[in-house]
Amino acid sequence: MPGVLIASDKQYHETLRAFFADGQPAQCCANAGEARRAMCGGSFETLVINAPLPDEFGRELAVQAADAGMDAILLCPGPQADKLAAGLEKYGVFVLAKPLSRQQTAFALRLIRTGRQRLQKLTAQNRRLTKRLDEARIISQAKCALALCRGLSEEQAHRLIEKEAMDGRISSREAALEIMRRLEDEGLL
Repeated sequence: MPGVLIASDKQYHETLRAFFADGQPAQCCANAGEARRAMCGGSFETLVINAPLPDEFGRELAVQAADAGMDAILLCPGPQADKLAAGLEKYGVFVLAKPLSRQQTAFALRLIRTGRQRLQKLTAQNRRLTKRLDEARIISQAKCALALCRGLSEEQAHRLIEKEAMDGRISSREAALEIMRRLEDEGLL
């Protein structure tokens, strides 16, 4: 189960764990270097940074976590929050102003989880559409090759690909690839 990585002064570890872990496994780090090492070695879904950290402010660590696909939450002093949020939101970093309440934390986590779910659905849909486009491209190439090498019309080429797919109990994509391989072996492509 993916967990929460918390980078903060040691005195705030338990408080932040109570606010952000919400029953998930949590690991606490005292500085950015330790957090980076933990990110490399573990599977974390969320990184919470209580800025400033002893070895850096935490901006770079938040951006690195977001680039790695983690939900990055940067907690910073109130007056700096708006300025930081404006610069970090393009990287996907969620900035919260300190001090914060449990209610603010719960709301922020719900927003982040909702965004993650939507992104995962869009990513899956993108994969499916990319696969369909790739399949259509390959079939189209095979139809063109059949038209050029065998003198078939597009409709005849399409029927031939579908027939080979059904006869061979394979997908149309695989049938199209097989036809193009045969045409290459015959020296026609």
